[in-house]
Amino acid sequence: MKVDVSRMEPGEQAIIEWRGKPVWIIKRSKDMLNQLQKEDESQLRDPDSLVDQQPEYAQNKYRSINPEFLVLIGICTHLGCSPKYKPNLGELGPDWPGGFFCPCHGSTFDLSGRVFKGVPAPINLEVPPHHFLDEHTIVIGEDAK
Repeated sequence: MKVDVSRMEPGEQAIIEWRGKPVWIIKRSKDMLNQLQKEDESQLRDPDSLVDQQPEYAQNKYRSINPEFLVLIGICTHLGCSPKYKPNLGELGPDWPGGFFCPCHGSTFDLSGRVFKGVPAPINLEVPPHHFLDEHTIVIGEDAK
């Protein structure tokens, strides 16, 4: 599935359906990327994405091929609810760094979809196979050839 991301604004979330699942594409702003750089990774359950929830090319701090774009399956790894995109600092309290919040049972994930410690979700959000066809087109569902 090809997705044109040329009109996305920094901080914007696009939601598409792939194989019956919601796929989120987030165009991260410079502030979001800076926040990830200074994040306290000791608060994350799997900061290095060691649990196999992403293709090898997304096993990095940004969990993406291109740090500006994050591609995730929008299903909580606890019981399958759909987390909400809460990108703003402090949006869920003074210590909130921005990310995703699952209202069903309170799981929280950072702006790379990495799960915080002390919440019900056991692992990071899943990154589906994808690649960039060109600078404005992401192909969801297949790795680059």
